[in-house]
This record gives sequence, C-alpha cells and structure tokens, in this order.
Amino acid sequence: MEDLPNKITAVLGIVADVNLRETKQGDYIEIVVEAQPNPVNYKGEYHYRSGSTKQELKGAALDKFLLHKYGRKWDSVPIPAIRVTDLKQETFEFFKERGVESNRLDERSRKCTPEQLLENLNLYENGCLKRAALLLFHANPEKYATGAYIKIGFFRADSDLLFQDDIHGNLFEQVERTMELLLTKYTKALVSYRGLSRIETYEYPKDALREALLNAIAHKEYSGGAPIQIKVYSDKIMIWNEGRLPEDWTIKKLLQNHSSRPNNPDIANAFFRSGYVESWGRGISKIEEQCATAGLPSPTFTNEGSDFWVIFRKDIYNKEDLSKLGLNERQVDALIFFKPKGEITSSEYAEKYNISDRTARRDLSELTEKNLLKNEGDTNLSRYIFV
Repeated sequence: MEDLPNKITAVLGIVADVNLRETKQGDYIEIVVEAQPNPVNYKGEYHYRSGSTKQELKGAALDKFLLHKYGRKWDSVPIPAIRVTDLKQETFEFFKERGVESNRLDERSRKCTPEQLLENLNLYENGCLKRAALLLFHANPEKYATGAYIKIGFFRADSDLLFQDDIHGNLFEQVERTMELLLTKYTKALVSYRGLSRIETYEYPKDALREALLNAIAHKEYSGGAPIQIKVYSDKIMIWNEGRLPEDWTIKKLLQNHSSRPNNPDIANAFFRSGYVESWGRGISKIEEQCATAGLPSPTFTNEGSDFWVIFRKDIYNKEDLSKLGLNERQVDALIFFKPKGEITSSEYAEKYNISDRTARRDLSELTEKNLLKNEGDTNLSRYIFV
C-alpha cells in the first residue's frame, strides 16, 4: 500500500491520496484523484475527462495544448526547408511602403532586404522562417496552413446565397482584396459632390470594417483549418473567425479598456509595423466610435465556444436593437416589415395584426414618442413616416 501512491505519481504525473477505510462490512482502499486542470500524459499520450468519459487529446487540440504548455503561439512555430526566395518579393515592397507612410518604419527601411525585414520582425528562429512569415509573405500560404483564406457571400436569407467570392493569397493581399470587394461589390456607396470633389459615403464606415477584418485575421485560430467567413445581407454584415477570448476574458471585458493580447502576436506585430493596426487594444473602441459617428448602432460581439462573431447593422430596425427599447412584438415586427416602404398607416397596421384601429393608433403613437416614427400633419393621425 505504501508504494501505490508513488507508483501512480511516477506513471501519470499526478498525486493520488490512498486511504484505508474500515467498515462493518469490511475494509477497503480508497484512492482519491483530484480533477486535473490540464490533460494528463500517459506513455506519450495526453488524456482528459469529458463528463463521465475519458478522452484522448489529438490533432489540432493536442497541438494547441502543447504550444500553450511550452509558452508558444501557433504563428511562432518555425517551419524548416522554406527559404526567403520562396516568399513574394512584391509583398515586401508593399509592406515597406505602407510602413514608411504610416511612420512605423523609417526611410532607411526602403533599402532593407527581405532577410533584414524578417529579422527585424522576429520572423526567424534558429535559421528557420516562422509560420507567420509564410502567412504574411508567401504567395500561397494555404500550402502550409489549411483554410488560410477568406470567404465572402451575399445572402438574401440565411439559406439563400446569391453570390460569393473566395480570397486567397498572403494576408496583406487578403486584406486589400477583401476590402475592395466589400466596398465595391457587396455594399453600395452614396455619391455626392463638394465643388468638383467626388465624395463617397459607404453603408458602413470602411475603417470600422477594416479594423474588424484585421482583428479576425490576427486573432484567428489557424490550426482549426476553417477560413474566415463574411456574410453580407441587405441590412447587416457578419464577420466570423474561429477563435476564443483569453481565458480570463468575457465579452464585457472586451468592450472595456483592455490590453492588447492577440492570438497571433507575430502577425499582429507585422500588421502594426505596416500601419494596419495599433498595439494598444483600442480596436474595438475605434470600431464603436466610427459606427457612432456614422449614425449606426454599435456592432454586436459574441464568442460561443470557438465561434467569434462581429455583426454590423445599417440601422436599429432589427429585433435585437428594437427589443431593447421595450416595444411589444407587434411594434418590433411592424418597424422591420414596413421600414423598406418608408411609411405606415394605422389601417395597414390594424389589418396586418388583426387588431382594432384604436389599438393600432395607440401602438403607432408610442413609436412616435420614441422618435421612431413621425406624423406628417395628418389630422386623422393615421399616416406615419419613418424617422
């Protein structure tokens, strides 16, 4: 009995309490093993408990665990047999130009060789290029990281995809091409003129969209093998990436002042040096500020499991935002249904919801009090215009 605890400790790397229990029915040995915060290594295999069953940690989950165990990030792992000449030279020139223009690099950087730039970005380790270097500068990073691309689709409804695009290439190319498609193909711009100057006002603030896209790329869990997905609807844009918040973070903390803790710090550092992002954890605040300036609702951020979503909306005429105003179900539904028409009458409202005209006018009057509708001088107070 005295050797048993030591034997369990030596094999599993855990300590178990062994107790001799005496009862009227007979004596027995009790072995108490406390829950382990991390998987247990047994003969080179890692095991963990899920509910009432034991599971073996494998694949991407095992890779992530081992990297965390040794204080590494996915994008910092060196890849052998890849040379600088395998990378795209035009992307190095693009990086230098952007970095100098944003004052993140000095003028001398224009003369740096690709090798010098990679050294300055700490993208070498023991003579090997890191994964981040491949994603940032290789012409085809998907050769080394499955799913390292972006999908965009325009949806009439969740199950009704009208058209789509896949954006490949390195991360800098993906950012530029994705933003171009979002602003020219997937959304509309209102064109106006100030003197001889042409002014384009986009449906969503482009800097907010770019910031959200850069966040998705810098925080994505690349070991999962799924591309970043952008779903565009007539009234919203949804950006998805596989990833999780830091262990001690919540969405509430994300929306408050916080430090910068990117899931892929080497990628984030290169984005910073190019002038794409800041390194102060202000990305979410900037997105909210830009949407507020444009008169749009604050985006919605959610993180369930490994699904991270950022949802931009054109206006408040959606169930989530309207429900926060204390409206009844009829009022919420009517605002969404009649918004494209731009106006609503009490008779239309009463007919749609099979209620009396008096109840319809009461509902619509409440909406005018909340500055969602206004009455255009109709003496019968039966016609309302959306504000």
